[in-house]
Amino acid sequence: MAADSNPSSSHNLRITVERNPSESRLTELNIKCWPKWGCSPGKYQLKFDAEETCYLLRGKVKAYPKGSSSEFVEFGAGDLVTIPKGLSCTWDVSVAVDKHYKFESNSSSSSS
Repeated sequence: MAADSNPSSSHNLRITVERNPSESRLTELNIKCWPKWGCSPGKYQLKFDAEETCYLLRGKVKAYPKGSSSEFVEFGAGDLVTIPKGLSCTWDVSVAVDKHYKFESNSSSSSS
């Protein structure tokens, strides 16, 4: 049975990590104008009500999808990370995070 046959399954909500994006890609996204957010090391329960794209200036994170203790996505400084709308996960932050972030507005993600 294909894992993606159930669209409401949280396993379709994958965090994607683009490692070391080019300077031109960062400029194109206008990342320096995005708001900033940071957190100290620790564990955080997070729920994403909108798709978030973030660029880590520093830090190291293991993100565990809700209900999973073995499966995780690891990312850190220099990574461009996209977190899908509707994902609940635990961030296990080993190195304090400093990041630029942006939430996708509904108007731009609607393709119809």
